[in-house]
Amino acid sequence: MLLFSMLAAAIAPGIALLAYFYWKDRYDAEPLPIVIKLFLTGALTVLPVMIVQRALLLWLGESPFAFSFIVSAGVEEFIKWFVLFHIIYNHTEFDEPYDGIVYATAVSLGFATLENVLYAFTEPVTFGMLLVRALLPVSGHALFGVFMGYSMGRAKFSSGKQIKLHLVLSLLLPVAAHGLFDFIMKTVPSRWLWIMVPFMFILWLRGIRSVNRANSVSPFRLIKREEEVKS
Repeated sequence: MLLFSMLAAAIAPGIALLAYFYWKDRYDAEPLPIVIKLFLTGALTVLPVMIVQRALLLWLGESPFAFSFIVSAGVEEFIKWFVLFHIIYNHTEFDEPYDGIVYATAVSLGFATLENVLYAFTEPVTFGMLLVRALLPVSGHALFGVFMGYSMGRAKFSSGKQIKLHLVLSLLLPVAAHGLFDFIMKTVPSRWLWIMVPFMFILWLRGIRSVNRANSVSPFRLIKREEEVKS
């Protein structure tokens, strides 16, 4: 019973956050099978990420900066980006800017959820510690996914040089946010709470702003308004 409770506590935050961002799609909800597929694919990236990170740690050492921005953020966000770009970027269901956020958060939260499960069963944890992880690392991964997906959505519906610019940003922005998150956790362990709470607040504000902006430029927005007027 305790094992089941720990498993549920480790999985629930990722599912809840994915549902939140999925339901934020105001105009054209994405097919659940594709969202679930990307969530599971994100979970499957945990093993290759761990292998690459282990190799980089042996090469680069454990400098806080190198670990935060290269070993952790760089590897994790690049592999998420790679999966997202090659599986869904050219998919026909990627038909509005907000779709990038849905799909990117699915990949990110799949990764974060399995990582959370592994943490719960390989470390001496309490429910309080899992709650902290839900509020910090898991929600952090969700927001990194929002930044990635927002820029990828902009790339998808841009033209010319703007496409490459937003594709680059779709990798650099989550790496920067993730790297700074990890750097704070590694360098200010005694007072991390006083820095991390406002930092997460800023990330959430930026994330919600990206959600609203992506929804505001949906090509289905006018169609839905016309249907509401007719009804």
